[in-house]
Amino acid sequence: MIPIADPQLDDAELERVRSVVESGMIADGPEVRSFEDEFASFCGTEHAVATSNGTTALHTALEALGLGEGDTVLTTPFSFIASANAIRLAGANPIFADIDPETYLLDPEAVRNAIENHGDVDAIVVVHLYGLAADMSEFQSIADEYDLLLIEDAAQAHGAEYGGSRVGSFGDVACFSFYPTKNMTTAEGGMITTDRSDVRDKAKRFINHGRSDNYEHIEIGHNFRMTSIAAAIGRSQLEKLPRFTKSRRQNAANLSDGLCTTPVDTPTEPEDRKHVYHQYTVRTRHRDALADHLDNRNIGSGIYYPTCIHEQPAYSHVSAQFPTAERAAETVLSLPVHPAVSDSDIETITTAVEEFYSDD
Repeated sequence: MIPIADPQLDDAELERVRSVVESGMIADGPEVRSFEDEFASFCGTEHAVATSNGTTALHTALEALGLGEGDTVLTTPFSFIASANAIRLAGANPIFADIDPETYLLDPEAVRNAIENHGDVDAIVVVHLYGLAADMSEFQSIADEYDLLLIEDAAQAHGAEYGGSRVGSFGDVACFSFYPTKNMTTAEGGMITTDRSDVRDKAKRFINHGRSDNYEHIEIGHNFRMTSIAAAIGRSQLEKLPRFTKSRRQNAANLSDGLCTTPVDTPTEPEDRKHVYHQYTVRTRHRDALADHLDNRNIGSGIYYPTCIHEQPAYSHVSAQFPTAERAAETVLSLPVHPAVSDSDIETITTAVEEFYSDD
C-alpha cells in the first residue's frame, strides 16, 4: 500500500526523547523554550509560543489578540473545521468568503466584497491550504485598508514562502500544527509565531491558566502547554524539514509530469510562491470513482475536504452559499506526495491514473 501520509521519524527523534526522559523534565521546560526559539528563527519572527495542538494555537492566538464576544472574524469555508471552530471557541462569530478556483485559497476580491456587505469585520483568518501560501500582499493591504487584524492559519504550510519570506511572518500572528500527517510532527502540538511582544505575553499566559508568575493568575486561561517530549521530537523534525520539503516538491513535480496527459487538473504554484505540498491535490469530476480505482490498486488517497465548513451540521445556522468552495469539495482528491514516496511509487500512481482514464 502506498499511504496518503507516512510520518518520518527515526533514531534522531528517539535519542532526543530519551535525553528528555532521562532528564526527568518531561512536561513544559527548557526543551520547549529551545524549540520555540528555533521555530521563530525558521519563520523569521521575533517570538514563538508552543501549544498542545494546532487548534489550541488558533484559539490562543485569537484570545491573545483580544478577539471574542461581539467580534466578527472572516475566514474560508474550504478548510479543516478547526479554522472556524477556533473563532467560535474564542467567542467570536465566523463569517466566510469564497475561494479562488485555481489555488483553493481565499479569494481577495471575495473577501473585500464580504467585508463591504457585512459592514462589521474585525479580523481575517487566512488559511495557507495544502502547503501553498495565500496572496499575503493582498491580504495585508485589505487588513490595512479596513483596519483588521490578520491571522495566518499555517497548519499545513511549514516552510512555504510568499515573495521569498516564509509564512508565519506576515500577519499579526500565525499558527502551525504538528499533527502526525503534517510536513513535520511532534505527535501532537502547535506553535504560534508573532513579532508582537504583547501577543506573545498574552499567549504564554493563556496556555498556562492565565498565570503571570508563581501562582498569580491574572486572567482565565487553559492548560494548552506543549510537553518537552513533544518539543524534543519537533526540534529533530525541524532540522529535517528542508529535506522533507525538497522531497515533497520533487515528488510533486514528478507527479505533475506523469499526469500531464490525463484529464486531471494538477496543483498550481504561482511564480511568487514556494509550495511545500502538504497535499498534492488534483481535481476531477470523476473523483470518487478514481479514489476507488486507486484503492483497488493499493494506492492511498484523501479528500480534503468533502464538506465545506458552512455545510457542516455544526454550522447549520449559516445560510450563505459559496459555489467555488462547494464545487471544490465535490472534485478534489489528494495523492501521496510525502517524503517516503519513491520514484517507483510515482510511476505506480501515475500509471494507475492513466489506466483509469483509458478505461473511461
